[in-house]
Parts: sequence; structure tokens; C-alpha cells
Amino acid sequence: TCDTGDQQTTATVHLKEPASAATIVESLKDVATFEGEDAVFECRLSQETAQDAQWFLGDVPLQSNEMNEIRVQGTRHSLILRKVTLEDCGSISFRVGQHLSAA
Repeated sequence: TCDTGDQQTTATVHLKEPASAATIVESLKDVATFEGEDAVFECRLSQETAQDAQWFLGDVPLQSNEMNEIRVQGTRHSLILRKVTLEDCGSISFRVGQHLSAA
């Protein structure tokens, strides 16, 4: 508001957060392990607001369960594939908004 005594004008500021302002600042790295061991994948984002983050094995979206553990600690996102088998071989990817990292 600007008030000069006999005149006054007012304006409003509106802020919109982009759909996904987070970017991937530390990409996934390839993992080689033995059958029956855990495989751990990690990447780091530019900010913590990534609610649309998703892990994939091939084209299949992953969820936390007894075989897959998905963790978020601040800007660090982790996927632990428990007791991997030969059938788990393939591409792991992490997507946030329009950004993608794969290993």
C-alpha cells in the first residue's frame, strides 16, 4: 500500500510454486552386487519439495514394501532393493518432474 495522505493505492503479490522446481543435482550410479545381497541407489535433489518423485525398475513404478525400501532424508532419495536376484537386473531410474536419472 502507498498512502500519500489524500490518495492511496494497493497491490497484491501472488506467488506460485512451479509444479516441480526440484532438479537432480547428484545422479544415480551403476551398482554391481552379488545375488542375495542388497543393491542401494541414491540421488540428491536441489530441494526438499519433490512430492512427485518416483523410482522405476525398467518401466515398473516401485513402492516401499518387503522387497524395496524407499527412503527420503531431506534432499537425498534412496532405493534399497533387498536380496536381489538375476530377475532384478536392468535399468533403475528416478524421476522428479521432468528430470530423470538412470543407472
